[in-house]
Amino acid sequence: MFKTARFRLITALCGVLLASACSASSPDASTQAPYTDGDQYVTLTPPYQRASPSGKVEVVEVFSYACIHCAEFSPYADELRKTLPAGVEFKLVPAPFNDAWVPFARAYYAAKKLGVVDQLHDTLFEAKFQQNYPINSMDEIADFYANHGVNRDEFLRLAKSPEVDAQIKHDLTLIQTWGVDGTPTIVVDGKYRTAHVESFDQLSALTKWLVQRELNSKGK
Repeated sequence: MFKTARFRLITALCGVLLASACSASSPDASTQAPYTDGDQYVTLTPPYQRASPSGKVEVVEVFSYACIHCAEFSPYADELRKTLPAGVEFKLVPAPFNDAWVPFARAYYAAKKLGVVDQLHDTLFEAKFQQNYPINSMDEIADFYANHGVNRDEFLRLAKSPEVDAQIKHDLTLIQTWGVDGTPTIVVDGKYRTAHVESFDQLSALTKWLVQRELNSKGK
C-alpha cells in the first residue's frame, strides 16, 4: 500500500545543525558526511536504472498533482532546478500509485506533449490545494487545462493515448525498482533515493549533496 511522505517538525537545534551540515558545497572524504546512507538516503542496487539515457546527471522528482506534500515542495523544487550545476538535469516522473492518481499522471504527459507543463505545473497545484477547485477526475483535470487555453479534446486524446498508457506502465515499474513508496521523493542518477528527511529544506540540501557526490564520482 502506497502512502504519501510525512515530514516531522524539527526543533530549532536541528535547524542549526542542518544549516551547518549543508554549508559544505561538496562531500569531503576527510570529514564526516552530513547524511547517512540507509537513513536520509539509500544507495540503490546496481544496475542503476535512470529515467532516460541523456548522459547528464539526472535529478528526478517522483511526484503527483494529487499529493499536497508535492504542492508544498513545488517552490523548493523550482529553486532546486535553478541552482543545479551544469551537466545536471531536473526531471519529473508522475507516480501512478493508485487509480485516483493515474489521471494526474495522464495529465502530466498530455501537458508535456502540449508544451504547457512549465506554464501550468504550479498553477494546477495552487488551484487544487489553495483555491480548492474540484480537480480529481479526468474530466475535471481537462476542464482546468481548458480554462487555461488548452484545447480540451486534444488534451483528452493525448492523456488517453496508447503512448501515455505505455509511459505510465514504464514509470510504475521504474518507481518500484527505485523503491519509492511516497511523494515527493528525489532519485539522483538512478543511484540514490532520498529517504527519511525532516523538512523540504533538508530534501533540497540532500539532493544537492547527492548530485555533487555523483559529479565527483564521474570526475566532473
